[in-house]
Amino acid sequence: MIDTTITQDMLDLFTTEQRNEKTSHIDEMSTREIVEVINDEDKTVPYAVEKQLDQISALIEDVVLSFKNGGRLFYIGAGTSGRLGVLDASECPPTFGVSSSMVQGLIAGGREALVRSIENAEDEVESGEKELDSVNFTSKDVLVGITASGQAPYVLGAMMKAKRMGAVVGAISCNRGSKTFEHATHSIYLDVGPEVVTGSTRMKAGTAQKLVLNMITTTSMIRLGKVYHNLMVDLTPVNKKLIERSKRLIRQATGCSLKEAEKAFTESGKKPKIAIIMVLLNISREDAELLENNDTKPISEILKQYKSGISE
Repeated sequence: MIDTTITQDMLDLFTTEQRNEKTSHIDEMSTREIVEVINDEDKTVPYAVEKQLDQISALIEDVVLSFKNGGRLFYIGAGTSGRLGVLDASECPPTFGVSSSMVQGLIAGGREALVRSIENAEDEVESGEKELDSVNFTSKDVLVGITASGQAPYVLGAMMKAKRMGAVVGAISCNRGSKTFEHATHSIYLDVGPEVVTGSTRMKAGTAQKLVLNMITTTSMIRLGKVYHNLMVDLTPVNKKLIERSKRLIRQATGCSLKEAEKAFTESGKKPKIAIIMVLLNISREDAELLENNDTKPISEILKQYKSGISE
């Protein structure tokens, strides 16, 4: 049973509830002074993230392993934290060409909470547990709880259930006393200090969380072969801009002409990664797809294996 009691004494100890001495008279500052102090405080955020790179890397290693074993990544949070998780998850399919089920964001209050604050939605432990049931969460999956203060019952309920199932559980929090750390395989403490406006964790805490989520999915996808050099070769060209970007990617990756890139793009079925393999190895779409039969294989590895096979 989770103790969800929050008292005044507890709030006094929360990192996320401390007052920022640098902004104690912010209401008396000019507009220029306010934006300057906000900017100064924001500059400290990457350094807080830097201190947790080992923990972030360890979580990512487990996420990659989960993906390779057919598992999925779930973010779960409430309020700003939940919205950030949904945002990061929603950007994976167009950026890396993966299924929308591979990375998913769960938020207290559901879809409505994405556009309207439903703050009391986070108060039920059972809601978090039921959320995992609704997505058929299994021990092969990874759950990452995101909560600035680390006390949201909705998030804690889901994390405890995932841990009981034997799944890898991550926790991202900006409060040293976060309860989420008690139920996590990987604890990521982002010590961003007091907010510019006391308790407004959509600011530095939210920025820090966003930086970490970027690292988790981007690094995982790179490890899965979704990037060649620094090009996102598995993007899904769903609009005119992305179609042109795909052709440009093919040119950048291979050094071919625009005409050759357009031809390869069309013949590949509008799949930039396949088109790049076709051009680099001068092979057909069918042969390129055979080489890329495991879509977690990086292009660089495919090239090495192909050339090794020829030399043999």
